[in-house]
Amino acid sequence: MFNRLEHKKNRVNGELRDCYFWTSTRVFDPLFEFPKNVIGRVFDFSYGMTFGQEGEHREYRSGGTHKRENGELFINTFQGKLTEFGLHQTLNEQGIETSEPDLSKWEKGKWDTVDLMVDNTKLNVKSTKFKGNLLLLETKDWDKDGRYIPNKESGDNYYDFFILTRVSPDGESLMKKQRLYYSNTIHKGRVYLRKLILGEKWKIDIAGFVTQDDIVYVINNDYILPQGSYLNRFTRMDAENYYVQSGDMKKMDELIKILKS
Repeated sequence: MFNRLEHKKNRVNGELRDCYFWTSTRVFDPLFEFPKNVIGRVFDFSYGMTFGQEGEHREYRSGGTHKRENGELFINTFQGKLTEFGLHQTLNEQGIETSEPDLSKWEKGKWDTVDLMVDNTKLNVKSTKFKGNLLLLETKDWDKDGRYIPNKESGDNYYDFFILTRVSPDGESLMKKQRLYYSNTIHKGRVYLRKLILGEKWKIDIAGFVTQDDIVYVINNDYILPQGSYLNRFTRMDAENYYVQSGDMKKMDELIKILKS
């Protein structure tokens, strides 16, 4: 049903690594450039949740060992929330009304339970860099029925569709160039970071989507990228993840037809 990643043993800088490689990809094809007002709103939210200490995100991924500093948390948050707005705009342009992405600043251990809603249909929006090709779900967060374990108590642990979005430019590289990615503070201040982010032309691509049944299939057939392994030789996996490759996903046009029906 889905293609598996290719698994090889590769020697890199004298180290023998368990490496996994894409086998089913999709070219980044941007839909539009985000307007500055949206970028500004998402910046304010992401800054508040990290450097601004108005809310908090998890420092560790589920099952992970790498502690994320504010710089990494900020750009992860910014990228994720920006693509929610991107999908929101895309659906609205197709005449599909959706809830607007939540910009509430949550304390640690609390979060919005659904990314977007179309009537009673729940959409889970996953984001990656423009050159990425995997929808990843941390294995410790999902049960065998494809339900999100951290939300079990609230009952909001079921999603109808999982959508993989991609964003350009590479925010991680942008933060690293400014020596902010591994930092908990910004020595040049908030205004400097805001100018840096708003100075870029941010674009979105929707790589595709899968259904909740697809996720159950992936989970129960062990489509797993192991913790400590390397994706494409150099990206080390901090946590174990289930995966779906972008080239195996259904295209966005099909989801629009489903949501309109």
